[in-house]
Amino acid sequence: MQTDNINKPSHYQGAHGLEAIDVVRNFAGGLNAEQGFYWGNMIKYVLRFQKKNGVEDLKKAKKNLEWLIESIGG
Repeated sequence: MQTDNINKPSHYQGAHGLEAIDVVRNFAGGLNAEQGFYWGNMIKYVLRFQKKNGVEDLKKAKKNLEWLIESIGG
């Protein structure tokens, strides 16, 4: 099976076909654009870290979480 790095990158595919974008779309309601951006990036990095950049992706997720907390006013 050929990998489609544009439409279905393997590092965003879960074991049962669930994609990171599905999680983001399902849970991002109620956030403004800036908060949604940080939240979506955080989720993306957490979900892909095992298949792509390891600890680097976790650090990126942490940074986006910090920005999200700051944006919310925490």
